[in-house]
Amino acid sequence: MKVSFDLDDTLFVSEEKFKVEPTLRFPWNLIYKERLRAGTIELMHYIRNAGIELWIYTTSFRSEKYIRGMFRHYGVKLDQVVNGSRHAQEVQKGHSEGMPSKYPSKYRIDLHIDDDISVAQNGRTYGFKVFTVGGPDDEWANKIIAEIDKIQARKMEK
Repeated sequence: MKVSFDLDDTLFVSEEKFKVEPTLRFPWNLIYKERLRAGTIELMHYIRNAGIELWIYTTSFRSEKYIRGMFRHYGVKLDQVVNGSRHAQEVQKGHSEGMPSKYPSKYRIDLHIDDDISVAQNGRTYGFKVFTVGGPDDEWANKIIAEIDKIQARKMEK
């Protein structure tokens, strides 16, 4: 199974509006200034420990090195990163019609977590599963775990 996460407004949130993970230690806090939604690290460890591939799928053009580096400093190993550049190369390239901003099924991702309702709408249109997270919610990680469990149970039934 593969699970991917969007970054901006999904994992990277405003500390004025959301509970956030502790800041990285100096000097890493000067390099990686984004704040992670509280519960992100524990959720990602749960996913990795369950043997599930952990991906980041973002429209941002942050480099893969930057994204991997930030999560590594939080103790999280990512399996793959799809950023705006990779998406343009591997999804948009060669298509005269507009493709969705994210296309997780291209990478056989079973569940994508995002804050953008239009990504969920594209999921229904293009046949990929999206779990939408919104504003502050202390149960957001447990809801994602429940969704992962549902998907795994369905796979076992087949």
